[in-house]
Amino acid sequence: SVSLSCEVQGKSAGWRVKRYTVSGESSDCGRKWGKPEGSSCNVSLIKSYSGVYWCESGSGEHSNSVNITVPAGAVILESPALPVTEGVSVTLRCRYQGTLSNHTADFYKDGSLIRTETTGEMTIPAVSESDEGLYKCTNSEGESPETSLSPPVSLSVSPDRSQFFEFERVSLSCEVQGNSAGWRVVRNTERGNVSECNIDWGKQQGSSCIVSLKPSDSGEYWCESGSGEHSNAVNITVSAGAVILESPALPVTEGDYVTLRCRYQGTPSDLTADFYKDGSLIRTETTGEMTIPAVSKSDEGLYKCNTSEGESPESWMTVTGENMRNLDIQIIWFFFTLLRGAETCIINWVVLLYTVKRC
Repeated sequence: SVSLSCEVQGKSAGWRVKRYTVSGESSDCGRKWGKPEGSSCNVSLIKSYSGVYWCESGSGEHSNSVNITVPAGAVILESPALPVTEGVSVTLRCRYQGTLSNHTADFYKDGSLIRTETTGEMTIPAVSESDEGLYKCTNSEGESPETSLSPPVSLSVSPDRSQFFEFERVSLSCEVQGNSAGWRVVRNTERGNVSECNIDWGKQQGSSCIVSLKPSDSGEYWCESGSGEHSNAVNITVSAGAVILESPALPVTEGDYVTLRCRYQGTPSDLTADFYKDGSLIRTETTGEMTIPAVSKSDEGLYKCNTSEGESPESWMTVTGENMRNLDIQIIWFFFTLLRGAETCIINWVVLLYTVKRC
């Protein structure tokens, strides 16, 4: 079994675990697979459950994703499910599901033998960009499936705000430690159309996607790899009205200095503005700007502004601690019974817990 949890600073209400299997099926925990228990989803694994897993909110925001492989063979490679940061120590373990698990193992990266270990374990003391790649292991009992060791990826938005006037331009980039090859910007519009940059919208320029915005471009944007992994997601609203609220598109960290700006499309642009949080008036500013010197978790919420020229759309501001929202994979023993004729073998599988911190 494996336990999957949506970890959100403060509370995880409204978030659910989803998956996309190798057979092409997308569904929520509790629908034909998994058992929801509080903020967790407990899954008794079978081979057909191999796929990409992530957390998603009711409004369509989603977390980082992880690939989970459930092999039918006798050997697996234990490696981090979540992206790793340069400098951390990483141990890869070649596990045999029988009685003896410390077989001598050969470790391969991108198809080439890199090391042989009599303990069945290979340690990288300080992982670097050059260690990124596809790993597998072999021992006298068989060969593991391949698994990817990868750095974190995030969607960068420039300028960093969630609301734009019609005809403004925004640059969206997939930022990966090392290089962004193989990652593309994808979106889901309010009409429910999922597509990638350069197909009907946007213009790819190097590693960035440049979008000349119109209201139909409003929606959720994220980075996605060819294997289905994806980054954090951001919501972008394109207004045809005269007023927008400039607020960070990306989550802000507790203690950060944050400025919210109420912008009028005409002249003057610095009108007196009322600022609202979760529907309640919190401040009136003659400059049209509201600053939060040291943002805290209590500042998280839904913001909008109002001027004599009109009202902006609402935007959600997310406040995080040191860690972004992560899909957390916790240690849990998996007892698997394998019948071979009259013999019954009890096999223990372990999924390791890895904690990933922001760069």
